[in-house]
Amino acid sequence: MISEAQFQKELELIISNAIREDVGDGDHSSLACIPVTAEGKAKLLVKDNGIIAGVAFAKMIFDYVDKGMVVETFINDGETVKYGDVVFHVSGSSQSILKAERLVLNSMQRMSAIATKTKMFVDLLAGTQTKILDTRKTTPGIRAIEKWAVKIGGGENHRFALYDMIMLKDNHIDFAGGIPQAIAKTKQYLVDQNKDLKIIVEARNLDEVAQILSSGGVYRILLDNFDYETTKKAVEMIGNQSFTESSGNINERTIRNYAECGVDYISSGALTHSVYNMDLSLKATGANLS
Repeated sequence: MISEAQFQKELELIISNAIREDVGDGDHSSLACIPVTAEGKAKLLVKDNGIIAGVAFAKMIFDYVDKGMVVETFINDGETVKYGDVVFHVSGSSQSILKAERLVLNSMQRMSAIATKTKMFVDLLAGTQTKILDTRKTTPGIRAIEKWAVKIGGGENHRFALYDMIMLKDNHIDFAGGIPQAIAKTKQYLVDQNKDLKIIVEARNLDEVAQILSSGGVYRILLDNFDYETTKKAVEMIGNQSFTESSGNINERTIRNYAECGVDYISSGALTHSVYNMDLSLKATGANLS
């Protein structure tokens, strides 16, 4: 994963770009009918069940829009919520609350859905050594908050992007001329570029697992679309020479079976690409027009 400093920068970029996109040259609906001096208060209302996520991010948004806004938090990231719960109150300039409202809701609805799904997968893995990983199958432009939501839900992050880890998949291997060639070229590239990046290599069958092991120096072997029996054999072959990861069409019905094959990790794009947003709303609770 990327550094904490880079992650914070990614969050700042998400907020600034989203406000630019949504507000443009002004929130003319609010400017037209609400005095600039008006003060208000609103509550974040839960209209669903699941795991709340994005509370800390919402505070960042409010602070970016108007440092004078005050947030009183009742439920924190990662906690279970039910219909009717109030997560926080926000008070301050009415115009500022309205300017931040949609970005706060869009972000928290998405993040909460991802955290809820991740927690479900984590619970299915309880009692095994296997950890759930996300993927790069994220919404363009908001990867940082989606991966943050996976962490809130109890999962772990895979690589953030193309630049923080080497991952040699089927097309890399085929274009490079085979597994030995792809790994050898990668090792030399890292030496030449003076880069310290972990190497993950995808295997499509047991023969490719053997080739990866013969090449050595691979941090994790990704067992792509293996059935249960082949996964067990691969785990036995690999032993403690590399970490193991199962991936490919794994869902809530099959994830436990793959974990019981002994893999260290299971990656699932579904954590971020197949979720339904949690229903949340921001409701005004008080106003002072003076």
